[in-house]
Amino acid sequence: MKLVVAVLALCLHITALKVEAGEVCPSGKFTSSGECCSMCPAGTGVASSCAQEDTKCQPCQEGVTFSSSEGLSRCQPCSQCPFGVPQLEHCTLDKDTHCDCGPGFFLFKQRNETGALCASCAVCGRGEGVVRACGPSENTVCQPCRPGTFSEDKSSSQSCRPCSWCKEGEVEIRPCQPKYDTLCMADRELPIFSKNGSEGPWEFPRRSDEEKKNRSVTGSEAPDLSSEHHQGGNNILIYVSVLAAVVLGLLIYVAYKCWKSFQQKAALGKARAAELNNVVEGEKLHSDSGVFLDSHSLQESQLSKGIKQDSKQDSRYSNLPPHRQEEVEKLLAEGGSRNWRQLATVLGYEQERVDVFGRGEDPIHTLLTDWAQQDSATLELLSTALSNIERHDVAKALGSPDQGITMV
Repeated sequence: MKLVVAVLALCLHITALKVEAGEVCPSGKFTSSGECCSMCPAGTGVASSCAQEDTKCQPCQEGVTFSSSEGLSRCQPCSQCPFGVPQLEHCTLDKDTHCDCGPGFFLFKQRNETGALCASCAVCGRGEGVVRACGPSENTVCQPCRPGTFSEDKSSSQSCRPCSWCKEGEVEIRPCQPKYDTLCMADRELPIFSKNGSEGPWEFPRRSDEEKKNRSVTGSEAPDLSSEHHQGGNNILIYVSVLAAVVLGLLIYVAYKCWKSFQQKAALGKARAAELNNVVEGEKLHSDSGVFLDSHSLQESQLSKGIKQDSKQDSRYSNLPPHRQEEVEKLLAEGGSRNWRQLATVLGYEQERVDVFGRGEDPIHTLLTDWAQQDSATLELLSTALSNIERHDVAKALGSPDQGITMV
């Protein structure tokens, strides 16, 4: 037993000496005899893993497999650019295929697979900064801002910025947080406060004991405190006046908005009443002259004209007519579940969210309805995403004109 303890102690001592001398095993793995496992350099992959013997490496195949860094993994298969996406660089022994997915997109592929897609780059939210910007084959990597840094905007390229410090003569109103910077205000802008000492808290001004004694002194030795008191009172009156003016301005603004909203509602009511009168006159014409005019078709034609005008002004997917949305969903459904799952990945959805959509009765409708609520949900972006997954027929359906309504 003592012999075993002595051997273990000797091994620990030797290991400690190696660490102190800088001989640390880079791979972190050892053979059965205690030797450090070697790592395969870039351009080569593992042929036989490290176990009883050291790692055995073999070179990758030119144009078939690659290895971009030193490690203990096998060579990875070269990526193939999606249909219609230009190839900028061929696959080499230490570099994957370089495809031009365009700005705001990167080449997404599963490990050990050759097929790839052009997916949209992720955007870091408020309180997060970019650690690695989105590249041709790498997505954006975000990290929460550490103490002393902040990020107020959503961005795919901006990292966390250092917090500001209040200057001399300024007061810190709000400390720096991950989502917003420090808020400072000048000392002269706070006339109702005074500072007791250089490091004390801010509080209302108080008379010192010496000033209280001076109040009882009479004659020529008594200090003149009336001017100081009068100046402080004027400052408070100015502050209260400004505050009252701000409140009054807010009230006037709210009243104006209410009056404007009332006018809009009244104009809308008049327009609807005029439309109903037109429908009634059309029905009267039918009863008097014997000419048939379908009021329902008239309303549908008016709605279709309104939709066309709105689609010219706003190219968002949510403004697309319902029958056009149903046509897009029907075409996507003909391609099976793989097509809409690829579309969800290109539009920036995580795999877990895509699986949640797949559990519903109509995952395609759920996906497009959820995506349409985003600010960037435009027909141009959807058409680009459909082209990236080789669904040009659906992209063409987005740009096809509406069918006219015929009246008999």
